[in-house]
Amino acid sequence: MSEMDVEPIPAGQIKVGTYIVHNGDIYRALSVEKSKTGKHGHAKVRMSIVNIQTNNKTSLVSPASDRFQKPIISKNIAQVLSLTEDSVQMMDMASYETFEVSFPDNEELKAKVVEGVEVEYWMALGRKWITEVRNK
Repeated sequence: MSEMDVEPIPAGQIKVGTYIVHNGDIYRALSVEKSKTGKHGHAKVRMSIVNIQTNNKTSLVSPASDRFQKPIISKNIAQVLSLTEDSVQMMDMASYETFEVSFPDNEELKAKVVEGVEVEYWMALGRKWITEVRNK
């Protein structure tokens, strides 16, 4: 992870739908509850988050002043050139760069990835993955 891939965000500023980095993976906040404790306590933030690639859910509790990393996500369009047993070769529609990514974990999405279709892929933290198949 480089400094250019993320920006700091205090836990108290995280809202539903915000993407954060947790344990090296990217998560999206599903629910956020902010609460204050007693007279000398600190505000706490309780979050329910989901991994955007595996859909695994988890919960976090942290002081509102703690800082998380917010990933900078680039969303792009590519065309599928060819398929192998474990990867998809694609060409970016803007830069014409060719690259390979692994198949999506979602079986329904994986079935739609065929040669010639356009897909939306996201790029963050030095990784690229397919998020959806575009309809022409």
